[in-house]
Amino acid sequence: MLAETICSAASAAGLGIAVVTAYRRRFLAAARITAYSLVPVGLVLTGVVEWLTGIVFNPTVWIGFGLLGLAWLILFTTRAVERRSLGGSGKPAKKAKAGASPEAVAPAASKPSLGAAGPTTPRRDQQPAAPADDFSDIEAILKKHGI
Repeated sequence: MLAETICSAASAAGLGIAVVTAYRRRFLAAARITAYSLVPVGLVLTGVVEWLTGIVFNPTVWIGFGLLGLAWLILFTTRAVERRSLGGSGKPAKKAKAGASPEAVAPAASKPSLGAAGPTTPRRDQQPAAPADDFSDIEAILKKHGI
């Protein structure tokens, strides 16, 4: 009942301001003020105000909002912890084994480093491939890190 009275008073005040504005020959502004001042009465007549006051003053509704907030907090906290534990990627972080196999290669390794291809002849615009001995230090570093 109190909310309906407040809405009616706000609409009456708005209509009074609209009349004063129209008296000053600012008809476009007066029309806008009239439109805005009719909204609270429209909300009262449609029952929206009664519905809102029923929600605001009902403790069960506030418990429901609290549970929704708690669920939201748990959901986003677990997602943040999961992202942090994954290291920013979409796959779980793998720990390097101490005794990595000697055939372990980098994921982006080319076929010649896998030993599957034989000697190839370079094209005219390419330089000939360097001997395999030049990569021995790189292989040692990769083996040291278990890759």
